[in-house]
Amino acid sequence: MGHETRRAPGYWPRATIFYLYLLFLYGPIIIIVVLSFQDDGASLSFPMQGFSLFWFKEVIDPSYIGDFRWPFGRSLILGLIVMFLTMGLSFLAGLAFRKNFTGNIVVFYIVVASLICPSILISLGIGLGFSNLGMTSQWWSGALGAHLSWTLPFGVLIMLAVFSRLDPRLEEAARDQGATQWQTLRNVIIPITLPGLIGVALFGFTLSYDEFPRTSSVAGEFNTLPVELVNTLTLAATPAIYAIGTMTTVFSLVVIFVSFLAVYIIQKRRTGAGFNIARKAGKASDG
Repeated sequence: MGHETRRAPGYWPRATIFYLYLLFLYGPIIIIVVLSFQDDGASLSFPMQGFSLFWFKEVIDPSYIGDFRWPFGRSLILGLIVMFLTMGLSFLAGLAFRKNFTGNIVVFYIVVASLICPSILISLGIGLGFSNLGMTSQWWSGALGAHLSWTLPFGVLIMLAVFSRLDPRLEEAARDQGATQWQTLRNVIIPITLPGLIGVALFGFTLSYDEFPRTSSVAGEFNTLPVELVNTLTLAATPAIYAIGTMTTVFSLVVIFVSFLAVYIIQKRRTGAGFNIARKAGKASDG
């Protein structure tokens, strides 16, 4: 008789709760993907009517209400700007906090305070600030500041964790070899912290790309994709919103996959470089 696997007591209740949680988490995404492949004239709910790529074509070349092409482009550009600014500022913040400068605790709490404040209040505050200055907030100005108030705290927290694991002896060894501060930064600190920077970039882009509350009052005349989707839902929603949801989900998964692939390649190159150094050191000792 084969070996019978015995389940731990309470296995099935825990497994049931876990699978129900997965269904609750990913069920809406699956429904959106399924309903996006309907024929012309379909409704926003089941039963599904036909099967076609009509609504994906409608997103690319719209004839109904809701042109998502320019909002997608604005969200993409804004996300990239936020990503690079979050990377740079978080990296500089990580370097600064290593020095334990005066008032660093106060600065830290100011940075993370925006995570506590409701997102809609951040958006309203920035919008009122532009109005009081006699200026009009736009997606590339007010929305940029609102998004940075959301992405920077995450970026700073990640880089603080990364720099806390950075051995200062590596920098000391580089300086003992005659490296300048810039050479140490370029050849030691940046390569070691690069996987963390990629993580910050991923956070910065994805958080900005799908952010609605902090954009709602500061987008100005031209909407980003999340704001355009909400406006379309209130006017005349069609299954095109499901198609754009499916496309943006695939796009987000591609971004995540590329980020993980970049980290994997960096780790492999670092492992290979360490192996080559060890091999050369072994040959030198044998000689």
